[in-house]
Amino acid sequence: MRFISKLLPASKRKLVVSSIGILALVVFTSIVVFETTKAEVVIADNGEEKTVKTHKNTVEELLEEVGITVGEHDQLSHELSEQVENGMTIDYEPAKQVTVAIDGKENTYYSTADTVGEFLEEEGLSFSEHDEVSLNNTDTLKDGLKIDVSTAFEVTINDGGKKQSTMVTGGTVQELLEKNEIILNDHDKIEPALDDQLTEDTSINIVRVEIIEEEVEEKVAFDTVTKQDDSLEKGKEKVITEGEDGRILKTFEVTLENGEEVDRELVDEIVKEDQVNRVVAVGTKEPEPAQNLTTLSSSSDSSQSSNSSGKTLTMTASAFTSSCNGCSGYTATGINLKDNPNRKVIAVDPNVIPLGSKVWVEGYGEAVAGDTGGHITGNRIDLHVPNKSEAYNWGVRKVQVKILD
Repeated sequence: MRFISKLLPASKRKLVVSSIGILALVVFTSIVVFETTKAEVVIADNGEEKTVKTHKNTVEELLEEVGITVGEHDQLSHELSEQVENGMTIDYEPAKQVTVAIDGKENTYYSTADTVGEFLEEEGLSFSEHDEVSLNNTDTLKDGLKIDVSTAFEVTINDGGKKQSTMVTGGTVQELLEKNEIILNDHDKIEPALDDQLTEDTSINIVRVEIIEEEVEEKVAFDTVTKQDDSLEKGKEKVITEGEDGRILKTFEVTLENGEEVDRELVDEIVKEDQVNRVVAVGTKEPEPAQNLTTLSSSSDSSQSSNSSGKTLTMTASAFTSSCNGCSGYTATGINLKDNPNRKVIAVDPNVIPLGSKVWVEGYGEAVAGDTGGHITGNRIDLHVPNKSEAYNWGVRKVQVKILD
């Protein structure tokens, strides 16, 4: 202004000053008018509101003005071509990129949902209670989020013949058994192996193995032994000792698979009772010539019945054994019958047959008169046999007895 005042005369200087003032007023008025004619708009950007004033005509121009580029999947409350109006509220929500990996296969989605559950419902993605999802439905959906899903499949477990099915999303055979509280014992068998990974084709088979000890008592049959007896007529037999079966206790180690026996191994055996062989005497004595036996008064010539001469008596004969309860086993003449169970000895009345006499008894053979008895009197004798069975078989009978010496 000082420069102008020096160059122009006073009248002209007044005119210039007046013009500048008018110009300034016009400019100020234009600015005021420009500002007052702007439209006031509220933009809610992802929930955060801000108020802007603009002369832009369309929503698209306005968003560009504030630096918002609307993507294909973003959510906008108005069309981009819609005219901007004073007092307008524009809601803008940018889409979030979400990756969903189902059993390792990835797909990319864009969503404006707030939570994982809303997003899954929006995209029509549903999973069973057995599927494994890395996030909960209530988790907040964020841009760049990845959701991992392992879908469940059915696995059958055959546990010792009892089948059950279970839903799994993977893991090992061992982990599945632990989950189902299935415990393997030391000898049990399982296929596939415990560290094998589960697949849709996996079928688990468990064989329950039990090893037990079993005791079995078995009978040991006796054998029959024959021995020649020259005091017994040829063609005749006599049981000297009755046979008795033995007993043996065997211990087996028995292997059971699912309750069925698959193996048996003998691990021990104990003889509980030895078998006693049956002994049969077989006669080898040639038959003696037929003779006419007489009573006590018969002459010695008519009483010949063996190689030696002597009188022959008709007597009543019973049988006894030294194995009875309370029997000492010794005869009146001191013969030990328990140590000699097959010794042929008869009990006699010494007044009829002197003790120590050698005799021949019909059906019994040669014997010695070596014992006496309270009921053995007169023409009565008692024959010694090895056991009670033979005594019972003999019974009481009439026999011819020849005194040999």
